[in-house]
Amino acid sequence: MLCIVQARMSSRRLPGKVLMKIQGKTLIERVVERVSKSKHVTKIIVATTKHNTDRSLRKLCLKKKIEYYAGSLPNVAHRFYEILKKFDSKSFLRITADSPFIDPQLIDKCLIKFNSTNCDIVTNVFPRTFPKGQSVEIIKSSVFKKNLPKMKKKAYLEHITKFFYENKNNFKINTIKNNENYSKFNMCVDTANDMRRVRIIYKKIPHLNNRKISWKKIIKKYYEKKTSR
Repeated sequence: MLCIVQARMSSRRLPGKVLMKIQGKTLIERVVERVSKSKHVTKIIVATTKHNTDRSLRKLCLKKKIEYYAGSLPNVAHRFYEILKKFDSKSFLRITADSPFIDPQLIDKCLIKFNSTNCDIVTNVFPRTFPKGQSVEIIKSSVFKKNLPKMKKKAYLEHITKFFYENKNNFKINTIKNNENYSKFNMCVDTANDMRRVRIIYKKIPHLNNRKISWKKIIKKYYEKKTSR
């Protein structure tokens, strides 16, 4: 399975966050590291831009031998389209680059579901019952390509799955739901405070790149206690 990690430096709330260090590695490296622990992901491509603001991100990818594609800054959907043309993958997994705790076991659960069902999309965000930062979306490439000309709104081009969710009756969407609703928790990096928390957690769990350390273990140990105070 091809995984496309969406990344740019020009984040509105925390610019440059993808290159901020977490225990010696950048955020983008941590995300790629976690995704690579999946048993079913065979290739990871960082979908970034050719804009000057992303020059340092492109250099980092070259230095760390992380495969990337540089395309349009505002048109994320076209970035994905160009990657799919290049690699001719029947389906793809979409992950955002602000998810340093993305769970490879959860990824594999969703991939197994996708491969065992005749559906266009497998997702765990429609509706969301998992924390932010654990978003997994798998899309059939032919469905994405066919519908790209219909994705005319700016919001559709930036948030590539929004079109499909807003037109749900036209697609076979299979949603993975958690038994308990964890949607109130934020495990992604949106702000400087989020980054501080992530750094603390990575320091306390030296082997966080182990696929057996699940998102739920991290939530129960480092997030639930704070919210219950």
